[in-house]
Amino acid sequence: MPSKAVADAVEARLAALWTRCPVFDINEEPTGPEDGSAFLEVQYPVANRGQITIGAPGNNVFREEGAIRFVLRTERGQGRDTALAWADELALIFQAKQFGGVTTWAPSPPTLDSRNYADNYFTVTFAVPYYADTLG
Repeated sequence: MPSKAVADAVEARLAALWTRCPVFDINEEPTGPEDGSAFLEVQYPVANRGQITIGAPGNNVFREEGAIRFVLRTERGQGRDTALAWADELALIFQAKQFGGVTTWAPSPPTLDSRNYADNYFTVTFAVPYYADTLG
């Protein structure tokens, strides 16, 4: 689970820059729109925190490192092009960026295999590694 600061920064960036489809964040039921249209889930499958400096109390740097996983569900039957184009667009929003105290790296490419088909959706997923430093 990410820190609140990381989750807030990612949510704010998506709200400002992503308009293709609704976004379901952590602690929201990703059931999808009733009309079967596309939607995006944001997940945080791993987050670790460690102390990276030793100094005066209150001035030590603590680093949270983890991954933001995006699960993009587009309407089944549209082919792979829409899903991959949207995934590329979304990846560029987070690729090698700094925002709200979060630094991101290169996203993984989406995987295409038989698992892409789930229910009424064609699903692509990818992850973006990140880190965020705090003082304590």
